[in-house]
Amino acid sequence: MTELTLATANAIIHAALKKGTAGKMKPLTVAVLDAGGHLKAFQKQDGASMLRYEIAAGKAYGALAVGMGSRWLDQAAKERPHFIEGLNAVSGGRIVPVPGGVLVRNKAGELLGAVGITGDTSDNDEIAAMHGIETAGLIAQAQ
Repeated sequence: MTELTLATANAIIHAALKKGTAGKMKPLTVAVLDAGGHLKAFQKQDGASMLRYEIAAGKAYGALAVGMGSRWLDQAAKERPHFIEGLNAVSGGRIVPVPGGVLVRNKAGELLGAVGITGDTSDNDEIAAMHGIETAGLIAQAQ
């Protein structure tokens, strides 16, 4: 598989939301982007607040932009804030540098896309994203 299919994106979302519900997380919002940064699938649980799509997509987009999970961006924001400011400027403000953006790779290590989740703590968002990706039989890269 070298392409992230709609069926796979929806399976990731389903498993991630199930993990959130089982973990009693706050309402989650999930955006799945393909390797080119285009939206493949999106869902927002009832009760999720506004701007959650933009945050979830920003986490996934940021991960794709640097080829690392958004946990890496979070650390870079602490160590090199000027880099993150510049990155956000050249992306038109599309990058959200906090955990919850996880790259999706196939078993051969090829990049298929990224998942961004928001709604609970950033750590829980990342846990739900990783669970969704791994449940779909793919490799999750959080850093």
